Amino acid sequence: MKKMKIFEPAMCCPTGLCGVGVDPELLRISTVLDTLKRHGVAVERFNLSSAPKEFVTDRAVNAYVNAHGPGGLPVVTVDGEIVITGRYPTNEEFTKLLDFPEGMLAKQSKPVKVKITRKKPGGCGCKGGCC
Repeated sequence: MKKMKIFEPAMCCPTGLCGVGVDPELLRISTVLDTLKRHGVAVERFNLSSAPKEFVTDRAVNAYVNAHGPGGLPVVTVDGEIVITGRYPTNEEFTKLLDFPEGMLAKQSKPVKVKITRKKPGGCGCKGGCC
């Protein structure tokens, strides 16, 4: 079975699904990963703020971040090779990269584009307005 890892930018929680404004793309990724897990596929997910060691020990990701900075995240690897940078895989890409039947995940025609609006600090209890 292929091994996928997702290296994400710094977020205030491991999934990014905290605070009052939830990013729909992060919600989609969490849903996809839960579906894959129910089918016996574990995709590892690393957040720069909570798992910085993973970014250092993975040579390909370390070189990418050194060259492009954290603004180039997320980075997706399969079996240790970088396959996608700067965005998350579409549902179709997940099934192709992991060699699963197309019907396993709901179809998505293109990557979701989202606009993130930062809230002023203090309203939700997060320090520094991170959510």
